[in-house]
Amino acid sequence: MSGTGAGRGAHGPAVVLVGPPGSGKSTVGAVLARRLGCTVRDTDTDIEATAGKPIPDIFVEDGEPRFRELEAAAVRAAVTGHDGVVSLGGGAIMDPETRALLAGLPVVFLDVALAEAVRRVGLDVPRPLLAVNPRQRWRVLMEERRPFYTEVARAVVQTAERTPDEVARAVLDALELKTA
Repeated sequence: MSGTGAGRGAHGPAVVLVGPPGSGKSTVGAVLARRLGCTVRDTDTDIEATAGKPIPDIFVEDGEPRFRELEAAAVRAAVTGHDGVVSLGGGAIMDPETRALLAGLPVVFLDVALAEAVRRVGLDVPRPLLAVNPRQRWRVLMEERRPFYTEVARAVVQTAERTPDEVARAVLDALELKTA
């Protein structure tokens, strides 16, 4: 039973997007929300609202452990209190409690190659974990995170060479969701 034809109503989000920086979670999340007739919730935006400052400032001023605490709380609030599309920050899946929360939810891993991620993100965008040697750091992060992305995902969608609309269609098809 769901509150809408697209979402899961009180039972959780219609779609949860996971993936590395540059995979298109925010952009594809907005397209999906529009197609499903619901709203999108980005946990990075929630973290910034809670902290009252941008994520890079949280890392510098408060440290990564504090950021991860805020992230875990934002993810918990989003996946238990939002019935639309949820976009998780790239590292959220590293937390075992977050992975447990995602069990059974319609999670899609947006997979992207390094070259495509760099093209999309650029190297001048403030991303704290990619600040030094971004290409090498991105590779290392993906080696660490890929097993967790695939563990929580019901489906994996490749994003390279696809427009956000094409990726959204692939997500909808993979989850067998009907649009509004």
